[in-house]
Order: sequence, then structure tokens, then C-alpha cells
Amino acid sequence: FAAEIRGGKDIKEFILGALVLLDVQDTSIWDLLEIILRRIKQTNIPTNDSTPILSSSSVSNAPTTVINNTVVTTTSGHRENLNLEDIKKALFINDRVRILSKTLQATTATESNWTYDQSWLAIMCTSPSILKRHVAIARLKYPCNLGRNCQEARFIVFILSPMKEKGTKNFLETGRTFATIFADIELRAKLLKAATQQEFISIIDKHTDHLMEQQTSHTRNSIADAFDDTNTNPEMLKVKTYYCPILSDMYMDLLRRLPHYFSDFYDIFNTHRGLQKVLSTAVFLYFACLLPSIAFGVLNSQVTNDQISVPKAVASQCLGGIFFSIFAGQPLIVVMTTAPLTLYVKVIYILCTWYRLDFRDTYALVGLWNSFFLILYSLFGVSKIMKWSTRSTEEIFALFVSIAFLVDASTHVYRNFTHNYSTDVCKKYDKYWKLRRMNESLTSNLTEEAFEEPCSRDSSLLYILLTLGTVWLGTFLYKFKQTPYLTSAKRELLTDYALPGSVIIMSLIGSLLFSQINLQSFSVDHEHLFVLVRFKSVTFKQIIATGGLGFSLSLLMFLDQNIAGAIVNSPANKLKKGKAFHIDLFVIAILNGWLSLFGLTWMHGALPLSPLHVKALADTEERVEQGHIQSVIVKVRETRLTVLLSHILIGMSLFMRDILKQIPMPVLDGLFLYLALTSLDGNQFFERVTLFFTEQAAYPPNHYIRQVPQRKIHLFTFLQLLQLIILCFLGFSPILYSKLVLPIWLVAMVAFRYRILPKIIAKKYLRALDQRL
Repeated sequence: FAAEIRGGKDIKEFILGALVLLDVQDTSIWDLLEIILRRIKQTNIPTNDSTPILSSSSVSNAPTTVINNTVVTTTSGHRENLNLEDIKKALFINDRVRILSKTLQATTATESNWTYDQSWLAIMCTSPSILKRHVAIARLKYPCNLGRNCQEARFIVFILSPMKEKGTKNFLETGRTFATIFADIELRAKLLKAATQQEFISIIDKHTDHLMEQQTSHTRNSIADAFDDTNTNPEMLKVKTYYCPILSDMYMDLLRRLPHYFSDFYDIFNTHRGLQKVLSTAVFLYFACLLPSIAFGVLNSQVTNDQISVPKAVASQCLGGIFFSIFAGQPLIVVMTTAPLTLYVKVIYILCTWYRLDFRDTYALVGLWNSFFLILYSLFGVSKIMKWSTRSTEEIFALFVSIAFLVDASTHVYRNFTHNYSTDVCKKYDKYWKLRRMNESLTSNLTEEAFEEPCSRDSSLLYILLTLGTVWLGTFLYKFKQTPYLTSAKRELLTDYALPGSVIIMSLIGSLLFSQINLQSFSVDHEHLFVLVRFKSVTFKQIIATGGLGFSLSLLMFLDQNIAGAIVNSPANKLKKGKAFHIDLFVIAILNGWLSLFGLTWMHGALPLSPLHVKALADTEERVEQGHIQSVIVKVRETRLTVLLSHILIGMSLFMRDILKQIPMPVLDGLFLYLALTSLDGNQFFERVTLFFTEQAAYPPNHYIRQVPQRKIHLFTFLQLLQLIILCFLGFSPILYSKLVLPIWLVAMVAFRYRILPKIIAKKYLRALDQRL
């Protein structure tokens, strides 16, 4: 664009005098083009200075708002005599079939696939009656279906050109110029929000200057990717070769992220709806981090005999989130304790019970060993091996985390029904009322025995209603943006507050409307939270033995943290400030070592909260292809404020323990189910699993459907399912030591992908099925 002479020159020449139509209500291409042509013809009035003028006339029966237009005269002052009928004939292939003859669109390409950008279309036309090039831009009020490859057009760029024009100024070159500008997804998102003609033109003008400056700049930052071994930057090679090869990867992370550190705190306010996004995302993270930390705190309290209590879990979440948001390289990652870590804590407590060891001492030693190994991984740049972790491996682990949430919620519901619904007392009640209906004589002994204890079946029914009600209301509000109700701004607002809204509403229903029913809650004690471990009874053998547990835990944290980072930094998210895998791992090591000394819960980058955090800060564009709607991220607001503010609020919640106790346990289980379901969006592995039960005619038009035979798709998915089943067996098995093998199996999955799978499925198919998007 910048290298060609006409690129920026044509934009500057035409955009200031272009015919601009905002919020056009016509969705027929024939009616729309007729409005544009008549408006251009109305402006064909000669003037002395040949400058743009404003027209006060309006097109009859045209429900459009004409902002500006141009005087249509030739350079010699001769008036054009536009023949509308000839132009209409030239626009379409023939009169009977109204298919546009000359159009331009953009495509988005990956390694093995390309798709149309369907939100805009450039229409070109040449006619003998046209003596000078004209450009008109229309922004439609509602998406318009203009054909198979343009099913949701919001912008129409209309170009008229003389039949005889030199090569650099013909219709195709002019079309390419404007198509290059409109191919940018961020520009289209800004133009949709423009309220006036001046703002609309200014956005295009600034974007043109930025594009030309970007392409002509010779001083680009070429800092390599954190997972990339090939680095041609001379300064980077100098650092790696001569100074400190051990610290070179962390140094590159610092060079990549440090220039953006302060902008992470304020540049979000310079974006559209920046303040609203900060508030809504902070509230979302507050509930999404607080409630799972309470739930995992309940589990840890049960398995450790209250040595890791709910307040300690909340305190560690507060401190860990604030610490990570300030010092981490990638602030969009959300740290939290997870289900695998809870299982690991259970293993440590059982081993302490078997060998009569002090749990707090052992827990702290394992945590310190874990931090030691994580520091070594970060210093030596071990995170670079994660380049071998493909999308399929990451999605298997993401689905495993969703299943863990589902298992936890289902277990709680099952236990509640076991304790309150299917009890001996309730069976005696059933027997009593059965005899009562049969009018049989009742002995006083049976009556006294039956009513000795209450039957709490109402509690179980309310438990499952609140659980399912929370997940239903949350998902309903989360998908509300796709409905036609209310305005677009209000729909997006409801979507942003889907999680907190559902939790608050269902908590009020459970605690106020059904206050007479005894619902299970969690205990909140007032013990001291920060008690330093003294290591009084530690032996040398215990230190050596905990080293093995710490190494296994470090593998788990290393993989979890880097998988969460890889998903957050996916190219599909269009992040611009760079990655920092090694710094993030180093910060996690320091954080967990500090938490271990006080007996607080460990944490690392969490799924699915981290990708959900990215989605909450993103602007998206919906694309339609053969009836299937896909949401594509336009841009993401990269900031540290959302995690920082949400965890400050979590810390303040420690002073409201009595209020936290009013949140019913079924609402927490509903939150688990909500996180599990919403994390399935965009999980290609889950989508391919559903193909087993989908009619072939209804398969979505994905790239792998077009490029890979159906049997190979199902075989690849089946092998993924086998890996997931083994992962679930190791994670949920009652066998104690199987949980320690979990990190090793994650490493084995990567080896399976590169050593065994290519011998079963051809590499060209694997590239299509397992590419990063």
C-alpha cells in the first residue's frame, strides 16, 4: 500500500469528498445502488472552484441520512451526463440474474485455510457516461445478505470509473486501495461506532496515515517469540552468546513487555467503552475468582481437617492475584487454585497421616521445592519446549478442567441427595404415609419412630434447582448478545454482567425466598490467616522425600501455567504487547514459595478463567458462513487494572465473612457448571466430538471439514478422547499415587503427538486438524 504511488494519494483525494451514507436501512442491493447513483447525479452541478458542497436536497423514498457529497465535474469544467440505466446494466452480469459483475473482498488466511471477510464489499463499475472516478461509502444499519460469500455486509464501497483510464487509476486499482483500508477488522469496528461524518472520515484518514507509516518504517521491533528458537535480532544474539545465556530468555521477555508496563494501567481508557469494560470485567473476575476459591477452600478444609480453611483460600487468592497483576509479564492470565492442586493437597495430607508427619511442615517443604524447580525452569528458558505443545494437547487439558468442574458440582449434588433425600428417616416417612393412605392402623411405635428426625427432601430439591438455575440464568445472559431484544449496548451490558447477575439473583432467591429451608453453607472461622511455618519437627529424610513431591508438583504447575499462557497468547486473540512465559513462570515460583511459608493455597494460571478474561476484554465480530455463526475477536484491551481491582475487592470480602456465608453452596456448584459450559466455546476438540452425533449434511463449514477425510477426523478425535479418558482416570482415580503421575502423562501426550500420531495420520491432515488459529 505505502510503496504504490496511488495508495495514500487516492484515499486523501477521495475520502474528503466522498459520498457518505450512514445507517442506511435499505437491504436490497438494487435499491441501495439506485439511491447512491441518484445522489451522485444530483451532485453533478458545476461550480467555479470545483470544491465539495453540501446538498440540502434529499432522494425521494430513501430512508437514509446523507452526510456529505461532492460536486461531480471534470477537470475541464464539463458536466457529466451519467446514464443511470447503462450504469445499472454494467453493475450486474445480466438483467435477469442480479449478480454483481465486479466486486472485491478480502480473505483471512491460515496455514491451511482461508475464509471471506463478509462484513464489507467493494463494488466497481465502468461506463462510457462516466468521465471521472467517484467513490461512495454506505454503512448499513442492519447486516445485509449479498450472496453466499457476503452474508452479513455492513459496509458497501461503491466505485465508478471511466472506461478509459490509465492503469494506476482504473477501477481495479482504486478498488484495491479502498479494499486494503476496509480489510482491517479494527478499522471496521471503529467505523461502526462513528456517529458523524467528520468522525467517520477522520477515522479512515488516521488509519491511512498509520498504515503508511507502519509499512515504510525501517526501525521495527523484531523481538522473537518466547517459544521461537530462531532469533535473527543481533542484539538478542549478542545477549544469548556473550553475556548470560541462562538469563537471556527472561531478558528478552523484559525487552518485550517492559516498554508497555505503564501503558497497561492507563491505555484502556483511551479505547471505546474502556471504563465500562474495566468495571464489568473486574466485577466478573471478582465473582469468578472469589466463589471458586471459596469452593476449593471448602474442599481443602474437608481433606485437611481445617488446616487450609476457606478464609485462607480467599486470602491467598487476594494476595496472589494482586502480586501477579503487578509483577507478571502477561497480565491477562488469571491465577487461581485449581482442581488438580486440590487433589495434590489431598495426596500430601494422606501421606502425612500414614507417616505421622506434620502437615503444615510437609506442605511448606513441598511448596518450596516446587518454587525451586520453577525458578530453574524460568532461568534456563525451559518454557521454550512448550512450542511442541499443540492446540490439540491444550484443548484436551482445557476439557479436562471443565470435566473437573462438572465432577465437583455433581459430587456435591450427589452427597446432598445422599444425606437429605435417600435416608432411613425419609424411608420411614414414606412408609408412614403409605399406610396412612391405605387407612391401615398405625402403631404408636411407628409414629414416634417416624417423626423422631425430620426428613429434608425439600433441601435436596432446592439444592438442585438453585444449581441448575444458576447455570441456566448465567448462560442465558451470556448468550443474550445474540438475541434481537433490547438495544445492542444493553445486550452487551447484560452479557458482561452475566456471571455476577446470576450469582446474586440465585443467592437472594435461596437465602430470602426459601429462608425456612435449611441449605448447606460453608463455615467461616476467625482464625489468624498468616501464621509462619516454624519447621520444628522436620528431618533430613523428610526434606529429601518432599523433593520428589515438589518436582512432580512443579511439572504440573509448569504445564498448567504455560498451557494457560499459550491459550491466552493465541494468534486468534490478536494481542499486541508480546508474550512473557519465562517471567510469568518466575513470578509464579516466587508467589507459591511465599504462600507455602504461611500454609496458604498454591495457585497458577487457571483455565478456563484466563481465556474468559480475554473474551471479556475483547471486541468481537460475528461472521456467518453457510448458516453457522462464528465470533471473531477484533481486538483485546490489554490491561492490568481488571485483575488488580477484582482482587482488591476479594481482599475486602474478608471483612464481610458473615455476608459470604449467605451464599448457598448450590450457587457455587452452579458457578462451576457455568464456567465449564462457557469454556467450551471455541474448543475445537469438543466441536469435533459433537460431530459423532451430528448429521453429515449439518457439519459446519470448518477448514478441516473441507481438507480432511471424515474417517481421519473421527480417528483423530477418537485418539484425543482416549488421551482425555486416561487423564481423567489419573485425576479422579481413588488410587492415591495415580494423581502423582498426572504431570508425567501430560508430557507423554506431547510425545505421542509428535512421535506416534504422524505414523497413524498423515502430516498434511494433522496440520489442518491441529493448527493454531
